[in-house]
Amino acid sequence: RAAGVGDWACVVRQGWATGRVSCGRGGRLGVCRAAGVDVCCAIAAGATLVAEVGEMFAEWISQQLAKPTHSLLGWVAKKFFERNNRFLEASAVKLCDIQPGNVVLELGFGPGLGLQEAARRLTQPGGKLYGLDISEYMYNTASERLQADIQSGKVTLFLGSVEQIPLGDSVVEKVYHCNCYYFWPDLRAGSREIHRVMKPGALMVTTLHLEVLQRVVASGVLKDTNWQPELYMEALSETGFVDVRMEEQQDNGRSFKAIFATATKA
Repeated sequence: RAAGVGDWACVVRQGWATGRVSCGRGGRLGVCRAAGVDVCCAIAAGATLVAEVGEMFAEWISQQLAKPTHSLLGWVAKKFFERNNRFLEASAVKLCDIQPGNVVLELGFGPGLGLQEAARRLTQPGGKLYGLDISEYMYNTASERLQADIQSGKVTLFLGSVEQIPLGDSVVEKVYHCNCYYFWPDLRAGSREIHRVMKPGALMVTTLHLEVLQRVVASGVLKDTNWQPELYMEALSETGFVDVRMEEQQDNGRSFKAIFATATKA
């Protein structure tokens, strides 16, 4: 077993006569007909290998969720986003209450599902949608999905980090993202940069399935990230946002969490 491998403190009892092998915890594991073969330690070694492989796989998954690459695991991450994030993306857009002429920014747009939702609401000439993602694979995927809106000038996508948003000061009226902030290298630096590009009174909405997130972290994925909502909300409060709060939301019978924050400037 992978958990509690250290419990298997294996000791070989030289069972040359009977071929019996016992484990150091005092329990008899079984019978080995090949005299002197350390079956117990072999089991422990195998379990240790499984645990190590599991940890490596969890790390690979975490890396692909943070920055999908054009690879098999990156493709799996893209399919995961398309299947599981569509509802959260649409909910974030809805809670932002995007108006036809708003200037909007999505952070970590992934395959572009949320961009499509927001672009449909920007029906006036002044309506503009920006998107930022650190993954070149996701940037290319979303660019194909939003090709018509990009060509018309309604949508502009950037490849880069949340700590360096290529926009001027105080230009954005609505910001949204989902399953995103856990991957920011520095929550405060990212929050500060988002605040810079937002107009006074602009709203930011973050959506997440907290219970699912907790289960994912418990499985070993995302374990080295700042996934706790409290850490994110604390960073927002310290970088110029007010009315920072997390609320339980429901849409079509499905529950999720939404974090709201309003930019205030002197």
